[in-house]
Amino acid sequence: MNFKSLVRQKIMSEVLRSNEIGTHWRNLVVDRLSLKMVSSCFTVYEINAEKITIEDLLDRSREPHPSLEAVYLLSPTNDSVESLISDITYPWRKKYKAAHVFFTRACPDELFNKIVEVVKCLKLSNFLETLKEINIDCIPYESQVFSLDFPDGFQCYYNQNKASQRTAAMERMAEQIATLCSTLGEYPAVRYRADDERNIEFAQMVQHKLDRYKADDPAIGDGHEKSLSQLLIIDRGVDGVSPLLHELTFQAMAYDLLPIENNVYKYLDSGVEKHFILDENNELWKKHRHLHIAVVSKNIRKNIDAVAEYASRLKELADGLSSGEPSLTPDEYSDMMKLMQSPKEASRLGSLHVLVQNCIKKCHSEVRRLIDVEQDLAMNVDAKGVKVKNPFLLVETLLLEDNVSPMNKIRMILLYLLSKNGISREFPTKLIQHAGIPDPERPIITNMTNLGFCLINEGDRRKQRCPNSDERTTRRWTPIIKDIMEDAIDDKLDREHFPYLVERSASIGDRKNTTSVRVGCKDRSQQIKKNAPRLIVFIVGGATFSEIRCAYEVMKARHTCEVIIGSTHIISPEEFLKDLKQLSE
Repeated sequence: MNFKSLVRQKIMSEVLRSNEIGTHWRNLVVDRLSLKMVSSCFTVYEINAEKITIEDLLDRSREPHPSLEAVYLLSPTNDSVESLISDITYPWRKKYKAAHVFFTRACPDELFNKIVEVVKCLKLSNFLETLKEINIDCIPYESQVFSLDFPDGFQCYYNQNKASQRTAAMERMAEQIATLCSTLGEYPAVRYRADDERNIEFAQMVQHKLDRYKADDPAIGDGHEKSLSQLLIIDRGVDGVSPLLHELTFQAMAYDLLPIENNVYKYLDSGVEKHFILDENNELWKKHRHLHIAVVSKNIRKNIDAVAEYASRLKELADGLSSGEPSLTPDEYSDMMKLMQSPKEASRLGSLHVLVQNCIKKCHSEVRRLIDVEQDLAMNVDAKGVKVKNPFLLVETLLLEDNVSPMNKIRMILLYLLSKNGISREFPTKLIQHAGIPDPERPIITNMTNLGFCLINEGDRRKQRCPNSDERTTRRWTPIIKDIMEDAIDDKLDREHFPYLVERSASIGDRKNTTSVRVGCKDRSQQIKKNAPRLIVFIVGGATFSEIRCAYEVMKARHTCEVIIGSTHIISPEEFLKDLKQLSE
C-alpha cells in the first residue's frame, strides 16, 4: 500500500469512522494543513458518504450548527488551539452539539494543558467528548511524495535574520517526519548530509522523535525488511542546479511555465472557464506526467484520433438501430457500452491537449533558446560531450535581449556562476548590470551563497558534480539526488558525506528476493515491492518536480526498495527564486 493510501486509511479509521464519534451526521472543521491532507485523499462525495455534511475552515467565520456534532482535525499550533477554545468556550451559543478533536501530531504540553484548564473551569467535559492525537501531520502530495507544507522551513534554515526561529522550526519538522514514519510503520536508520552542520542537529531531533514513537509502540520497525529502511536527510544546498533549469518533462515543465494553483489548471474554452485537475485520480495525467513533452504530445494526438474514431463508430451503431436493422451482436453491444464513455474521455483528453499545447507554445515563445544553454552550463559540456571552454560566451548575448525575462536571466546567471564555481568579487556585479536585473531582484543572486554555494572565488572552492558519459549522451543533466538515492540503496553512498547517526551492518542492496509464506501473491514483482524496505528522502528547503520524477524512476528500476520523497514544500523554479529573495528580509 502506497503512502497516500496509508494516510487515507488512517484518517478514515481513526477520524471519520472513529468509535468515539458514532455514525450520525457530523460537521468537519479543519485548518489549512489538514484541509490539504483530507483533500488529497478524499473527494467531496467520499466525505459526504461518511455522513460529513460540511468542511469548514477553522479560521473562517462559521454558521452555528447546534444539531450537529463537530469533528475537528487540526494541527496543534497556537492559532488553531486559540480558535478551538473560542469555539468551545461558549457552548450556550450552541455552535455545535458536541466536539471531537483530533490533533495531527503530538500537542505541546502548554497547549494541551490550556485546553484541559478551559474544559475543567467551564465544566465542558460533556461537550468536548474526544481529544486525541492521530500522528499524521504531512500532506500525501502523490502516492510516493509528501510535503510538510512548511515553506518557512527554508527561511528558518538559511535566513540569518530568522536564526532565532530555527530550533522551533526544526522541532516542528522533526515531529512531522516522525508522524510520517509512524504511519508507515517504520523505525528507519537516519542518515544526513554532513556538509551542512545544521543537518546533524536536525537529524538528532528526528532520531529523538522516532525513539519516542518506538517507545510508545515497540512493534514499529520490527521485521528484517523494515530493519533495512533508511531515512536520508538532505538540504537544498546539495543541488542548486536542478531548481534553476527549464525542464522538458511534462509535469516539471507545466508547473514552471503555466499558472497552476493548488494542482488546478484554469483555461478558457469558447469564453467558458474550465478547470483541469492535475492529480493521480486523473489516469491520463498520471501516465504522462514524467514523459518528455514531445512524447506526451504525440501520445495525446493518437488518443484524440482514437476517440474520434470511437465516436464515429458509435454514430454508425446508433444509425443502424434507428433504421430497424437487426439487433446488435454481443461484441457490438460491448463496443457500444465502451463508446458511451467516450464523451468523458474526450473531455479529459481535450483538457490535457490544451495543457500540452500551452506548454509547447510558452516554451517556443520564451525559453526554447535558453534550454540548450542552460544544459551546457549545468554539464560544462555541450550536447556532443565537448567541454565548454568559455561559459560566458553562452550567456552574453541572451542576457542583453529584452525578450528574455529578468527571472530567466537570473536563472542563467546563477547557472553560470555555479558552473564557474566562484569568480572574482567584481564580476557578479558587472554581470548583473550587464543583464539589466532590477535592483529589487538582485538579492536573489547574492543570496545563493546562504545555501553554501561558492559564487565568489576567495580560496576554497566547493566541489562540483561531474557528469558521467551516459548523461552526456542521454538526458544530460540529471538531478544529483538520483545518484544519491541509487547509491543509498546499493550501499555505495559515501559514509563520510552521508553518515548514519547510528551505524548499521546491513543495506537495502543486501536484501534477498525471498517469498513470504504468508502471502500468496501471483505476481512476484508485486510481492517484492510489498515486502520491500523503504528509502525515505527528506529535503529541507524544497523538492523540485524533476527530483520527484527521479524518485519514481529509481523505485521502478529497483524492485528491492520502495522510495518515498518529501520536503518542507514542493517548488517550481519561480518559487525557488522567491525563497532566495526572501533570505534578505
